[in-house]
Amino acid sequence: MMTDAEIEQENAAIAKAYKDLLKVSYRTLTDDDKKLIRKAFDVAVEAHSEQRRKSGEAYIFHPIAVARLVAKEIGLDATCIAAALLHDVVEDNPNYTIEDIENLFGKTVAVIVEGLTKISSMQKDMEDVSLQAENFRKMLLTLNDDVRVIIIKIADRLHNMQTMDSMRPDKQIKIASETLYIYAPLAHRIGLYNIKTELEDLGLKYTEPEVYFDILNKIKESKEEQDEYIREFNELIETSLDKEGLHYTIKGRPKSIFSIRRKMMKQGVSFDEVYDKFAVRIIYKSDTANEKFLAWKIYSIVTDHFRPNPIRLRDWISSPKSTGYEALHITVMGPKGRWVEVQIRSERMNEIAEKGYAAHYKYKQGDTKEDSLDTWVAKLQEALESNETNAVDFVEQFKLNLYSKEIFVFTPKGDLKSLPKDATPLDFAFNIHTEVGMRTRGAKVNGKLVPLSYKLNSGDQVDILTSDSSKPNANWLDYATTAKARGKIKSALKEDKKSIGEDGKEILRRKLKQLKIDLNEKSVNELVHFFKLKTSLDLFYRIGIGAIDNTMLKSYASSRSNALVSFFKNKITRRANVSKEELEKEEVTSKYDLLVFGAEEEKLDYKLSNCCNPIPGDQVFGFISVNEGIKVHKKNCPNAVSLQSNYAYRIIQAKWIDSSQQAYSAQLILSGIDNIGIVNDITKIISSNMHVNIKSISFKTNDGLFSGKLNVIVKNNSMLNKLVTNLKKINGIDKVSRV
Repeated sequence: MMTDAEIEQENAAIAKAYKDLLKVSYRTLTDDDKKLIRKAFDVAVEAHSEQRRKSGEAYIFHPIAVARLVAKEIGLDATCIAAALLHDVVEDNPNYTIEDIENLFGKTVAVIVEGLTKISSMQKDMEDVSLQAENFRKMLLTLNDDVRVIIIKIADRLHNMQTMDSMRPDKQIKIASETLYIYAPLAHRIGLYNIKTELEDLGLKYTEPEVYFDILNKIKESKEEQDEYIREFNELIETSLDKEGLHYTIKGRPKSIFSIRRKMMKQGVSFDEVYDKFAVRIIYKSDTANEKFLAWKIYSIVTDHFRPNPIRLRDWISSPKSTGYEALHITVMGPKGRWVEVQIRSERMNEIAEKGYAAHYKYKQGDTKEDSLDTWVAKLQEALESNETNAVDFVEQFKLNLYSKEIFVFTPKGDLKSLPKDATPLDFAFNIHTEVGMRTRGAKVNGKLVPLSYKLNSGDQVDILTSDSSKPNANWLDYATTAKARGKIKSALKEDKKSIGEDGKEILRRKLKQLKIDLNEKSVNELVHFFKLKTSLDLFYRIGIGAIDNTMLKSYASSRSNALVSFFKNKITRRANVSKEELEKEEVTSKYDLLVFGAEEEKLDYKLSNCCNPIPGDQVFGFISVNEGIKVHKKNCPNAVSLQSNYAYRIIQAKWIDSSQQAYSAQLILSGIDNIGIVNDITKIISSNMHVNIKSISFKTNDGLFSGKLNVIVKNNSMLNKLVTNLKKINGIDKVSRV
């Protein structure tokens, strides 16, 4: 029990924390604002009066700390400060409902508190990764209610990370991993760079404590030397800046522990070899009209004194990042031959960089320009609403799009579009409009034709060539990187498969009729079992592309009419007793029966690893081991994370594919007598043969004789045979042979 003196002392500390909260607010609070915050504070104190945190302190210090972060670090308004104070009330105290909050504080606060309560209840069951991903997706759906929900949630997470010392180690690791996996990328995307940095550093502190403290101590050791270096750097340019009558401050800023660690890993270097461990920030006073002019003026002063690295100039003033970040970054050769990153920002830009979203609103009153965060939320909604992808894919895709650096490309008319780094012309096409994407035939970059897999660079001008007859094919998934493009291509391929399946169904009806069998549910089920397929659509599709031909159907018919029938019945009844899991395993195995590696999808020798025993159909990757060649691991194998982080260069893409749907290339040699129009006849035959593509074609004529070489892509052998038969029928063709 606490003594009266201790209780009094604690109450005084709570009152002081409350007063500080009002002082630190980044906005000027009106009397109404103060009343609202006071009321929220009183409700929170009462609701949490019985609660203590793991560390033993009164629970109310947590909501106050979160509200303080929301007010000071993020700069949100009184409504959000009140919501932050109340964020755990409904969840922790059964006497309060969302309705009560709405009656007391109005609709907006209630919507935010409800969003936060939803997220907390989801996190209770976040043990399993796929569950966690699904919950993360739901959590992002709360963006729909109000983006401030996510912002307060990030502040809540930051305070939890700052006060996690008294938790069990396993809890610490779980929370820290989730922070690195979800919250740091979110903070980054919303433009909360300071918070992102702190979340990453704290995440590292609990996931890899030795590494964290090692780097932290080294930073402390070299602090004096760094301060001295930055003082020397400043002295050299201050005179010139003062001469121009500029008002500015220069700050040195060490790089975050997390980013130093990332550099060490990425470049395989030690702490001492990381060359730009700190940045110099020049923050200048300016009115809006002269901002840009002054930034470049400071740039020219800095580069008069120090030689710039031309490859490392980043101009985010002319085209800000989509998070709203604006600054000019240059890396220069400073004193003692060391590279230093210099960041040039006005006070306004600096505030936006530190507070992100909130500062935007402060500067954008009366400005109707679409807010980049709103655009981002709209894009995110689109990705969330397309349920094509499963949750884990979605999270991975989402993280890719979050962390990826951006590039800026131009439309033919000169409009600027922002895309993630490594985007291709296909991503650009789908970014303009789904219809443009679907009808893409080719692309020109800076006036030159490029393949659809071409990686775009900032400043490229992209012109998409479309045609009504073009439609997505499976290769497009190798070329598209953005979530939107991939989602649309996948659903188009499904549609395509369906339409081929419809044709296939009619062909099957005809062929079965000749074998005196009716096409009905029973015969379809038997055929699906006979060919070890998964669904009737797979069956119709294979008939449609000719993968199941007459001979195969005949062998099915004879199996029906002879002794195999009894065997078949047994098999079907036996299967009924087999567990559902085994059945699915068998179906998947029979469907995805071929393992291919790399972007080229080559067949290579491999071994299945014992640690996770992958089976056909699993998501896998190849690992090039020293003694045993390629070992195949599941993507969620317990060793996957360490292999992928420590030996990224030895990882090779791998996937199981359905061998009957795999496209193969074959070369045909033709010879005969040269006729007028023979080339036309040949190409006509090929293009009228469904699902055959020409990869390359060359013809020669010599004294009335004709010879040609064709490289074609076909789905299977029977298609190729059909093509050869049809080519032989052409007038003048004497021989067609496969190489």
